[in-house]
Amino acid sequence: MIDLYYWTTPNGHKITLFLEESGLPYAIHPINIGKGDQFTPEFLSIAPNNRIPAIVDTAPADGGEPISVFESGAILLYLADRTGQFIPADLRGRNETLQWLFWQMGGLGPMAGQNHHFKAYAKEKIAYAIDRYVNETNRLYGVLDRRLTDREFIAGDAYSIADMASYPWIVPHERQGQNLVDFPNLKRWFDAIAARPATQRAYALADTINTTPAVNDEASRKILFGQTSAQRG
Repeated sequence: MIDLYYWTTPNGHKITLFLEESGLPYAIHPINIGKGDQFTPEFLSIAPNNRIPAIVDTAPADGGEPISVFESGAILLYLADRTGQFIPADLRGRNETLQWLFWQMGGLGPMAGQNHHFKAYAKEKIAYAIDRYVNETNRLYGVLDRRLTDREFIAGDAYSIADMASYPWIVPHERQGQNLVDFPNLKRWFDAIAARPATQRAYALADTINTTPAVNDEASRKILFGQTSAQRG
């Protein structure tokens, strides 16, 4: 059993995509990041960076004590290795998959996240910041579009954790100021993943867990965007 500590963000969706695809039994523990659930001692004991998602594998493959994992990319890799699914077994295929997983973790996610922040959440609309992150998001979409020119999925012919990592960050493309019509290979890939039954189950599940925006008042804004090393909750 996998205990998944989750909220309905792109990083959270990555893990439900994997779990729904793999059939691995799991239980969701909602962590409402707009209310500060990520700062409870219980959550911090498994996710010291106070960010979702995190998991606890209650029955790890070595038969030992439960294993906790935080950071979405590390979780995807752990689950892929645990199940032997969605990552190639051969050296070269695994290497391709990991490069693109880290590309998402270090590029697409952070840049799109800043795009969301300055376009949607910042009280002061700073044109330079908005342009910077909208343009960088556009560049990264172009990188992915070119990558998908001659292959069905990011790492080749098989759906992998590289796709699961990137797809949730493309879902809010309109909010990011991007038009998928400008990226035909990316759009073909995006539509194919959206049509997968596991994807539809994962996003339908999210709709039952969170019915309100994470940032809907000043208190939640302070929790999400006002933290320093000395401030929690």
